[in-house]
Amino acid sequence: MLTAFRKFAKSKWAIGLLGLLAVGLLVTGGTQMDLLGSLGPKHVISAGDRSVNAPEFRADMERIREGAQQQAQRSLSFEELVGDGGLVQYLRQRSEQLGFMAWADKVGVRPGKELVLRQIRQAPGFFDSVTGRFSQTQYETVLAQNNATPELFERQLRDDIVTRHFGSAVGAGVRLPRVYGAVFANQALETRNARWFSVTQAMAGTAPAPTDAQLTAFMEQNAAQLRMPEFRSASVVLFDAPADAQGAITDARIQERFNFRRDALSQPERRTFVTLTASTRAAADRIAAALRAGQEPAAVASANNIQPAAYDATPRSAVSDAAIGNAVFAMQPNTVSNPIQAQVGFVVAKLTAIEPGRPATLADVRDQVVQELRAEDVRAAVYRRVEAYEKARSEGKDLNAAVAQAGARIINVPAVTQEGQTQQGGRVNLPPQLLQNMWTLTRGAESEVIDAGQGQYFVVRLDNVIAPALPPLSDTTVRTALARNWIARENVRLLNARTDALAARLRRGEDIAAVAASVGATVQTASNLTRQDQSHGQGVTAGVFTSGRNEVFSQQNTETSFVLGRTDSINPPSATLAAPVADQFRERMMPDTIGAIGQASIQSAAARSKASFDEAQARLALGLAAGATPAAPGAAAPATPAPAQ
Repeated sequence: MLTAFRKFAKSKWAIGLLGLLAVGLLVTGGTQMDLLGSLGPKHVISAGDRSVNAPEFRADMERIREGAQQQAQRSLSFEELVGDGGLVQYLRQRSEQLGFMAWADKVGVRPGKELVLRQIRQAPGFFDSVTGRFSQTQYETVLAQNNATPELFERQLRDDIVTRHFGSAVGAGVRLPRVYGAVFANQALETRNARWFSVTQAMAGTAPAPTDAQLTAFMEQNAAQLRMPEFRSASVVLFDAPADAQGAITDARIQERFNFRRDALSQPERRTFVTLTASTRAAADRIAAALRAGQEPAAVASANNIQPAAYDATPRSAVSDAAIGNAVFAMQPNTVSNPIQAQVGFVVAKLTAIEPGRPATLADVRDQVVQELRAEDVRAAVYRRVEAYEKARSEGKDLNAAVAQAGARIINVPAVTQEGQTQQGGRVNLPPQLLQNMWTLTRGAESEVIDAGQGQYFVVRLDNVIAPALPPLSDTTVRTALARNWIARENVRLLNARTDALAARLRRGEDIAAVAASVGATVQTASNLTRQDQSHGQGVTAGVFTSGRNEVFSQQNTETSFVLGRTDSINPPSATLAAPVADQFRERMMPDTIGAIGQASIQSAAARSKASFDEAQARLALGLAAGATPAAPGAAAPATPAPAQ
């Protein structure tokens, strides 16, 4: 039961959110009328009298990202963290969890205060190292080190107790009918008596070498798999030249470009600071006052149940919120800002260090400037050739003459498929844009000049089209492969036909020994066969245990043989042996059954609490672009029956 009720804790989102000390259930005030609620800050998640607003949600996600980064051993953006539908999955799981807890509060499922305190006092992490007993000071210190407060930690602990006790109660009341276990025990322990014989390829005969007509018919029957795709070959005009990047760059040009790009090439000023985000201006004022009083940002964040955001040597351009960037870069070192109206909530910043910008010198960036100028020269040379080519074509010259006049070059593309595969089975590394244009032209046609991006252009002339066709039988390799597959198919047909004919004789009542003797086979007999006994082959076990008493079975036993037989009797297990096994099966089935009931309870409780989430608000809180389709607030769970109140 606990596994089901803590399903959320198994997901990647629980890395930084649902650890014992990473408190994630944040509670707001009582319910309000929808009209009045719309005047305040919008919630990302709502469930009964519980909700998570944008700053709280971002703080949760910061904790999750921190844990994910530790596992990945690299920095992660929110876009990476919540990609591939992860954001909606997290919101749904979190809203279901919050909805369940809201329902439990409403119906009175609450742990006693003494129970909560007893669990806190029994936690070794809160013991004094000298006395070996619970220490209030140690308790508060450990929580502060983990960015938690006693109030929030105790709320999390109460929720954890509710979850465990509710799960235990449901689990204790679930009992599967005994017949469930009895069915499985009977199947596992029953034994069967049977007789059978093997039908081999030799008994059925083998196919001779195929004729040309048979191979042709075989190819036509499998034309979809055997037909070779369309191939196309082309000539491609390129306008670049290796010599373009070898031209001399004068010092005057280098100096001129450096003067023009001096500001962009210089190192910008960087600042180290920390921000704390509050949902209201009053809360932000309290945070600013605490910081100015000398309290550490981590302690202030912990006291206000928020997650600080640290910026280390960050240029202004890297601060996504312009209001925060403008304010921070106008501050003096070791000062605290007034509350800043940010995109999400109110932000207080504390500036700790300024790293002055450093103007660029020509000696530092000379190689970079030279590379920029060379790239420009290459693009200019390419463009001149493109203009010369188009001018020649407008004068009526054919492609070859225009290429020669422009100083361009032609390369040949061998026959390839639309995916770039050659007739020999290899692959040619061609730009997708080139392949796409090859498949829009008719034979002998030429494209216009195509801009490939990054200063590259090309022209395509389609030289040849090889239509889709079946492979020729004259090709020895093709013929050998076709003959091998045809013979294999015919052998299977012969074996199946002989097996079916012999099975029909058994079903008409002929004696199994006589039928086996007609093909030179020997009847095998076995008593008390079990499902676990594979010594006679999987075909025998499958045939015996899928047929009824006195029924004929036919099963493939190997790639080149079948078994034909009859199940003579089915022997049920004794009740004495089956009873304990039936109980074991019931126990094995219990976790999945209880898990399903537990998940249904969570979802139905969330539905009763009207748990919902707003993906658009969540994305806004994380500073992510809106999705292709704006997400309306989503129900946390389907409308399943709610737990009884």
